[in-house]
Amino acid sequence: MNHSILSALPQPEANPHDPLTELLRLGARELIAQAVEAELQALLDIHVQRRLPDGRQAVVRNGYLPERTIQTGIGDVDIKVPKVRDRSGSGIHFTSALLPPYLKRTGSVEALLPWLYLKGISTGDYQDALCALLGEQAKGLSANTICRLKESWCDEHKEWRQRDLGKRRYVYWWVDGIYSNVRMDDRVCLLVIIGVTEHGHKELVSVEDGYRESEASWTELLMGLRGRGLTTGPWLATGDGALGFWKALAKCYPDTAHQRCWVHKTANVLSVLPKSVQPKVKEALHDIWMAETREDANKAFDRTVTRFQAKYPGAMDKLVKDRDELLAFYDFPAEHWVSIRTTNPIESTFSTVRLRTKRARNCGSRETTLAMVYKLLESAQKGWKRLKGFALLTLVVNNVKFQDGVQVEEASDRNAA
Repeated sequence: MNHSILSALPQPEANPHDPLTELLRLGARELIAQAVEAELQALLDIHVQRRLPDGRQAVVRNGYLPERTIQTGIGDVDIKVPKVRDRSGSGIHFTSALLPPYLKRTGSVEALLPWLYLKGISTGDYQDALCALLGEQAKGLSANTICRLKESWCDEHKEWRQRDLGKRRYVYWWVDGIYSNVRMDDRVCLLVIIGVTEHGHKELVSVEDGYRESEASWTELLMGLRGRGLTTGPWLATGDGALGFWKALAKCYPDTAHQRCWVHKTANVLSVLPKSVQPKVKEALHDIWMAETREDANKAFDRTVTRFQAKYPGAMDKLVKDRDELLAFYDFPAEHWVSIRTTNPIESTFSTVRLRTKRARNCGSRETTLAMVYKLLESAQKGWKRLKGFALLTLVVNNVKFQDGVQVEEASDRNAA
């Protein structure tokens, strides 16, 4: 699969003449040098009063470390990091936060590697793929280098899975199970939770593997979270109704409200309907979850069931069985509805994972697949936007009551009591 695709890519020239890229590299080198010099000057300013007995300054510049190369998205950039000399023997030295000693490539290149893996590029084809993107500067990324990086990613994921959660508090969760064909005779399910903190920041809570989206698998995951200090569950969790997650959640975090994902529910209902009827039913479902109040939503719900029950009882049964859970979002701020009605944050992030599953029958070992997904999510997390209306999360955490998305005035008195 990959060999035929890569062989069709234009191969980079040995010495491509690209004045614009060279200008960008030169500018990058100068900007980096200026930033590092600013870091150095800040250190010298801190110790400017430190003097030797003879009055000389104790901490002074002392040339540069050997020049080294950093891999970036525009190719290799040569950099030099200055040194300082501590003549007082106190052990003062300069370490650049921008260019730490063992930095070999920028974050954009690091993020590109797991992304290529999940796009279907095998380890042996990484160098060819990267050469097409970065030119001959990618020669250092051999198959052995990629294998070592994957090992380090596995170690990072293991460490992350053991982190302390005692100080974390999540208001909302999005939950889903993502399937991936790890081996031809084995199918792993990635159990994923993305949460919203009380300050409105979205972050990855958990990514674990299980053989099924079963209650047992989810219970093990949730008990693991509790064991690492997450004793308080979210106020609302959103997910697909088919998950064994809901029974596990009721055991581990019984106070959490359940919200069924409207995207999943719509797809489930439409899947058992003739194509000619699907647009009408989809419009009717849209009228339900777009209603301004729970009362209006219930009226739209009743109209939909009455209209289609006789001819399509199977589809309506799928809708009715999760009625209360589909309307749970009305008890939370209206500013949050667009986010908590569906599992879109997981669906959009995992589009690349599903694409990888379609393109390759063998994604590697279970451990490697988990590490790659973790690295991809770690990179994606940096671009996740803060929840709209995040200031209202404080009210939710303080158990202030909302009705039809609006704060109930009596709630503050109830909490004070």
